[in-house]
Amino acid sequence: MENFTFHNPTKLVFGKDQLEQLPELLPDHVNRVLLVYGGGSIKRNGLYDQVLKQLESSNVDVHELAGVEPNPRLTTVQKGADLCKEQKIDFILAVGGGSVIDCSKTIAAAAKYDGNPWDLVTRKVTPETALPLGTVLTLAATGSEMNAGAVITNWETNEKYGWGSPLLYPQFSILDPTNTLTVPRDQTIYGIVDMMSHIFEQYFHQATASPVQDEMCEGVLRAIIEAAPKLLDDLSSYEHRETILYAGTIALNGMLQMGYRGDWATHNIEHAVSAVYDIPHAGGLAILFPNWMKHNVDVDVTRFKRLATKVFDVDPTGKSDKDIALEGIDKLRQYWDSLGAPNKLADYDIDDSQLELIADRAMARGAFGNFRKLERDDVVSILQQSL
Repeated sequence: MENFTFHNPTKLVFGKDQLEQLPELLPDHVNRVLLVYGGGSIKRNGLYDQVLKQLESSNVDVHELAGVEPNPRLTTVQKGADLCKEQKIDFILAVGGGSVIDCSKTIAAAAKYDGNPWDLVTRKVTPETALPLGTVLTLAATGSEMNAGAVITNWETNEKYGWGSPLLYPQFSILDPTNTLTVPRDQTIYGIVDMMSHIFEQYFHQATASPVQDEMCEGVLRAIIEAAPKLLDDLSSYEHRETILYAGTIALNGMLQMGYRGDWATHNIEHAVSAVYDIPHAGGLAILFPNWMKHNVDVDVTRFKRLATKVFDVDPTGKSDKDIALEGIDKLRQYWDSLGAPNKLADYDIDDSQLELIADRAMARGAFGNFRKLERDDVVSILQQSL
């Protein structure tokens, strides 16, 4: 392992009816809150009214920013930052999934910056301060509720990048599985793929002596793999929603990646794909990840073999290490297919006409990936295998 320091300041408030703690969780002297949410599902399921009730009991002035996109856009960040400055907002409350939270994090920093928020996302400028924020999570997927990262799309330039700062950790995150009971089947599937992909990104690393982290990754993956089909058979199951909700947080709150750096190349490629075509992030990951695995299986066959045997129950008897590894990758593909996830870019009507542009966007910051550095030819090959 590498030397590391772990610190996660987000207070996680998990369980049924925990929204009632919101007034106590708000920092002292908060007067003006910006409530950020997406397309209106929180109004249909009643959560919006519940949140407003709790905020009213806190005697705060509430302003709203609605309509955050599934791939949150720079224009929405700018709108939120302007609103914060105009209304002297002193706290942001994100109610929604990872897109709403990512947008809110970037607004929090942009509200304290006088330039273009894209400067922050592209890391030309490091934020020196940010508004405090909290979250009420409604979708198990990204883990953004307990980390300091965000992903923002500039649709005008077809660019999409992840960025982050220690200033962006939510002060608190309220996770009530009840608030995920109305999530539609397709969004539930996307969330499951997303959290599994986050674990895969961390599992493929070059560190030595990481048995604890490896076992943790494998254990969370097995729990997701067991619970996901049961949840899709009964979308109203509180028990399975609870398992998946917690798994999504653990998958990307830093605990699985202590002591090494994960890969994150597949995420980088997917960001380029969805910057050009605006497809669901997890849909792109479901298509790309098995092909990234096949492209890189020879980098460390034993790691892929371990995943195959410990997570996907591949029988190693009479097989070479590479055969075992490839069978594990095939089992991942079959598992995601069984859930109903997309498995090729053609599922989104994507052909090879924009592959060069996607590769350009993926390579904007040069070679990438920590398990293995990918060059442009690697990216194009993975995209071609994904058509």
